[in-house]
Amino acid sequence: MKASFRKDFYSELETLEANNFWFRARNKIIIWALKKYSPGFNLYHEIGCGTGFVISEVSNSFPDAQLSGSEFLNEGLFYARKRLPDVEFTQMDARHINFEVSPDVIGAFDVLEHIEEDELVLRQIFKALKPDGTLFITVPQHRWLWSSVDVHACHARRYEADELHVKVAQAGFEVIRSTSFVSTLLPAMYLSRVMKNDKTGAKVDEVAELRINPVINKIFEWALNLELALISIGVNFPIGGSRLVVARKPFETKKNDV
Repeated sequence: MKASFRKDFYSELETLEANNFWFRARNKIIIWALKKYSPGFNLYHEIGCGTGFVISEVSNSFPDAQLSGSEFLNEGLFYARKRLPDVEFTQMDARHINFEVSPDVIGAFDVLEHIEEDELVLRQIFKALKPDGTLFITVPQHRWLWSSVDVHACHARRYEADELHVKVAQAGFEVIRSTSFVSTLLPAMYLSRVMKNDKTGAKVDEVAELRINPVINKIFEWALNLELALISIGVNFPIGGSRLVVARKPFETKKNDV
C-alpha cells in the first residue's frame, strides 16, 4: 500500500488541532454520537488514531472505558503516546486487523479516504467487532469538492453518501445513523477549493485551511455547534463537507458474512 499520509504532517497537526474549529467540532459530534448510540461501551479501539486528538477526548468523556488505538505510521503514534501514556497504541495496517479481544466500539475518523482498499478495511472491521458492536466513521464528502488539498493530503477519494452506505452494508453492517456535517460552511469550503484549483502549478500548503483568523475560527465553530444541536434532535443534513455514519454489527451474522 502506498503511503497514505505524510510522515512530516503529524507535528504541525498536533499543534493546530486543539484550536481549530473543524477538529474541535468533529470531536464534539463524535462524543455526542458515542453517548447516543453506544453509551455503555467497555472496549473502544480507534483505527488511524493519528496524534491521539480524538481518543484523548474519548478518554475524558468515558473515563471507565478501556481504550486502544492504532496507526499505520509510527510517526503519529509518537504523539498519541505522549498525549495518553496509559493507553495502548500499536502500529497496524487496517487491511489486516487482529485483536485478542473484540472491541464493542471501533472508530475510524477520516481514515477510509486514505486507503485504496476501503471495502477490505470495512470487512476487517466487521470481523474484528464483537456481535452487536458499533462502528463510527467520519469521511470527507462530495467528489465535486475534490481539489489539490485532497491530493496533498493523500486522499484516495471523497465519498458520496450512497456509495459509503452501500460499502458499509456490503461489509455486513446495518447503518443506524448517517448525516452530513460542515453543511452551513459548504459555500465557503467550495469557494476555497475552487480558488485553490485555479492556481495551476502553485505550491499547495495542505494545512493552510487549518490556520484561520481567530475571529473567523470562532464564528465557524459556532456554526458547527449549531449543526450539532440540530443533528442531536434528529436533523440529517443531506450535504456537507464531511459525513458521519454510525453502523451496527448484527448480533447474529450469516456465515458467509464473516
